[in-house]
Amino acid sequence: MIMHIVTPAAALADEKPILSVRNLHKIYNEGKKNEVRAVDDISFSIYPGETFGLVGESGSGKSTTGRTVIKLEELTSGTVMYKGKDITKIRSSSEMMAFRKSMQMIFQDPFASLNPRIPIKNIIGDALRVHHICKTDKEVHNKVNEMLDIVGINRSYANRYPTEFSGGQCQRIGIARALCVQPDFIIADECLSALDVSIQAQIVNLLINLRKERKMTYLFIAHDLAMVKYISDRIGVMKNGKLLELAPADELYRHPIHPYTISLLSASPLTDLQQERKRHRIDYDPSVQEYAPEVKAAMYEITPGHFVYCSYDEINTYKQAAC
Repeated sequence: MIMHIVTPAAALADEKPILSVRNLHKIYNEGKKNEVRAVDDISFSIYPGETFGLVGESGSGKSTTGRTVIKLEELTSGTVMYKGKDITKIRSSSEMMAFRKSMQMIFQDPFASLNPRIPIKNIIGDALRVHHICKTDKEVHNKVNEMLDIVGINRSYANRYPTEFSGGQCQRIGIARALCVQPDFIIADECLSALDVSIQAQIVNLLINLRKERKMTYLFIAHDLAMVKYISDRIGVMKNGKLLELAPADELYRHPIHPYTISLLSASPLTDLQQERKRHRIDYDPSVQEYAPEVKAAMYEITPGHFVYCSYDEINTYKQAAC
């Protein structure tokens, strides 16, 4: 069965996806010798109130997928539907402004995402003014202080510049800027990588609470497999621009099917020291992902809700492995 991605909750509620990505390609230097297929024909859907995790090694195409979905990168081909509208057809500035307010991004590089010449009260406050969240300077001031409290930055630092903060603090400021315009959908691109463990827990719990209170939706991109499992409803695994496996979070961790997913999870350290000493690292043979042009490899449903990228001839083998 070829991929038609739904979640059990979404299926029961008969909800339409808030984001639907179909046959997405992002190719750099197309047709040249140094052509790079950063995102190579991937499809997935995300439903309202869901957290969709995207994992994989560096260079797998996770961040490029996120940047293409939010229109920071123009896609090469494919469609991205957000709230029933094709974002590639957005033309007017008013439509783009509404889209930017509804979908925000927390960037991987906290320093590069903040203007070093602007104090943080303006970095957050200008977003409130541009999107008409606040009408008066007093409202802006109060809202900025509220957001600083939420992400754990002292209010007295509001007049400071990004260069006066650590990487973790800059990341928290970026998170405050994304949250302040009250978006419906957030793309979190490695938003925890610059934070210490205690702040990671604080931010993740904040994101979870906001999802419950406002039915927010997340595309959560990360390397930390344990954190992705903790926050995500479903998880997609990427490598070399391809989506190789997609399943509910618990199902993926209990019963990984694709050899790359198995290898990836085997490399994840365990908190139990005795189990960690026994942990066996499983190597991945990339040749299993190499298919001849005439072979129609695609995402096939191996068990209910669990999809794997493979050839049609491999379906039965993977189904037996899943039993």
